[in-house]
Amino acid sequence: MLFKKIIPALLIFFMVTGSAFAQKYKVKIETTMGNIEFILYDNTPQHRDNMVKLAKAHFFDSTLFHRVIPQFVIQGGDPDSKRATAGQMLGNGGLGYKIPAEILPENNHVRGAVGMARNADAMPSSACQFYIVLGKKYTEDELNNLEKQRNITIAPELRKVYTTTGGIPFLDGGYTVFGMVTKGLDVAEKIANVERDAADRPLQDVRMIKVTVKKKRKFLFF
Repeated sequence: MLFKKIIPALLIFFMVTGSAFAQKYKVKIETTMGNIEFILYDNTPQHRDNMVKLAKAHFFDSTLFHRVIPQFVIQGGDPDSKRATAGQMLGNGGLGYKIPAEILPENNHVRGAVGMARNADAMPSSACQFYIVLGKKYTEDELNNLEKQRNITIAPELRKVYTTTGGIPFLDGGYTVFGMVTKGLDVAEKIANVERDAADRPLQDVRMIKVTVKKKRKFLFF
């Protein structure tokens, strides 16, 4: 009985993420509150390669999760956060270049998705600031209203995920999703629920101690 229950959930996951477990790279973030792991999608090669490059250069080591919002996202990667003082406004730091948007209909803001931040008035992604989606479970009525507001159609399998697992459907089509958390989503939840200031920065720093990347083994289903 348990096997029968698991199979439909797996099918939904794979339809939404587009064979995510066939991807080449896995990222591990060791934080002051626990570890988070995610795979990088091969269908967003510029974002994938940029993340691999920065992780191998130890760029993310000692950066903070500087923006945390329950039922929404946790965001980090601002280079200014490495030596930030208490209460310092963060979120504007960068590396002097942008990444062209790689927004794809099959890469959605479901719970656990990893996306790249960007300026509100520009489509290219930040070179270094990324976020992990937590989101919430949506009702059918909420999704219907979103479809009307944005004149879009949410596929049935994706509606199933947003109503049973959750995410942030209104971000779809606006930001590049380039990965998916495979372990440690509970750690991301803990980070999102820490006490924070008016700018959503944690009052007590949540730091990425070490971020590493490696090629993952090929996942075989059968």
